[in-house]
Amino acid sequence: MNKIKIITDSACDIPVEFEREHKNLQILPIPVTIDGKGYHERIDFDPWKFYELLHQAKQIPSTSHITNIQFAESYQQAAEEGYTSIIVITITSRGSNMFQAATMGKDMFFSDFPQYKGKVEIFILDSGTYTVGYGYAIEKAIGMIQDNKPVGEIIPWLEDYFARVEIYFAVFTLEYVKKSGRVSAAAGFVGDVLGLRPIISIIDGETKIVEKVRGDKNVPGKLADWYLKRSTNPKFEYCTVIGEAVEFTKPFHQALEQKIGYPPYRSYQVGASIAMNSGPKVLAVIVLGEDRRKK
Repeated sequence: MNKIKIITDSACDIPVEFEREHKNLQILPIPVTIDGKGYHERIDFDPWKFYELLHQAKQIPSTSHITNIQFAESYQQAAEEGYTSIIVITITSRGSNMFQAATMGKDMFFSDFPQYKGKVEIFILDSGTYTVGYGYAIEKAIGMIQDNKPVGEIIPWLEDYFARVEIYFAVFTLEYVKKSGRVSAAAGFVGDVLGLRPIISIIDGETKIVEKVRGDKNVPGKLADWYLKRSTNPKFEYCTVIGEAVEFTKPFHQALEQKIGYPPYRSYQVGASIAMNSGPKVLAVIVLGEDRRKK
């Protein structure tokens, strides 16, 4: 029987507990540098500890991509454990070199261990998105593996999902997005003084300001409106992502449930790789939209 493992990077924001419960899931920690000191996400801090470090940092922290050597070592470990299929899912290649490193690691692995050619297959997917935009899909893929679904069914499902997934998020301060420069859509946005908050979309790794909202209390409802505007699946198990904006968690979920008709599948904590660019005070909702391959 085909034995399947999934390997991904820590920007997926899948809870540590979920990874511990599933031995066929490996989440490689992303290196983070804060004021010259090196850390690894998920190992040296949890999200709340990172928010604290972020507030204390003199400079915006930076990340490094997981190396091709690390990916190759993970493939070797999986092969030695008897896995015959390895599915690798990375953060969008538009925001990181992770996909390229995973691909180079594949070539390195088969070069160093030719005995696995024809015995182990490695599929590398560029999620085209961030945080639980792909973390959710990985969790569902793990469920498909538990249900004994074959790779030939799991891969097309993932590809279809990644061709549809959209993220809509709001930040409550522009301090981090402007300093990091990674959220290009917000670079020229002026709104803090006026009390304006941008609603930003992430589609295929690209960011775009889709609306400007006046007042923090109006943000949850506007995010819910964007979900309704973009969703094409009335039964999708939508997810939310929340950082330090805990005071908005209840109104956010209430607005979503009232307008959509059911509560979110799960609410996730935004991790270091995303929070350092968006800021820790953020709200987001994951949407399944139209299939962009048909355009």
